[in-house]
Amino acid sequence: MFAASSLTAAFTEAGKAFSAANPGTSVTFNFAGSSALVTQIGQGAPADVFASADDANMKKLTDAGEATGAASKFARNSLEILVAKGNPKHIKTVSDLGNSALTVVLCAPAVPCGAAAAATLTKAKVTLTPKSLEDQVKGVVTKVTSGEADAGIVFVTDVSAAGAAADGVAIPDDVNTITNYSIVVTKAATNAAGGSAFIGSIDSAPGRAIMAKYGFLAPAA
Repeated sequence: MFAASSLTAAFTEAGKAFSAANPGTSVTFNFAGSSALVTQIGQGAPADVFASADDANMKKLTDAGEATGAASKFARNSLEILVAKGNPKHIKTVSDLGNSALTVVLCAPAVPCGAAAAATLTKAKVTLTPKSLEDQVKGVVTKVTSGEADAGIVFVTDVSAAGAAADGVAIPDDVNTITNYSIVVTKAATNAAGGSAFIGSIDSAPGRAIMAKYGFLAPAA
């Protein structure tokens, strides 16, 4: 199972639930940035299922003929500003991130959280030079929680996963960016039936409950 890094907590729990419901079945995950996973699959890395954090990287996979059937959308996510616990820099808006005195980190543009952050900054008419561009959202979280950066733009679910190590500053709907999460069985899958069954479990009521528990939005109707 190749899955976007922002799915780590939710899919780890979903994988345990799937194995419990299907004795003798194990689920092995490879969590990384969606763009990196597409590249790995294209280079022959073994994956039965690919779960992307955006439409663009899923399209890259399907356009390359690396998927079996159509991808299904199973969740959505929105953005939030991640700041150190207690928000010592008193960041209140996306506009505040344009302050050159702040150290801000973002995901790279090819990564879903990076593309979404760029869209939000454009909507908010904010220009900034990030200290670094991370290849997955976990990198942004780590730099903010370790004190290497004052703030970063990540998914709402990543702020939740950071727990007591950080705080979040809400981004208004008019400048926020919603991303779609989709999932598909890969063309080279060695256990396509198992992959399809896992996808079905994510789309079930218990699966949707797990996604909601970690802050994911339901897919658009």
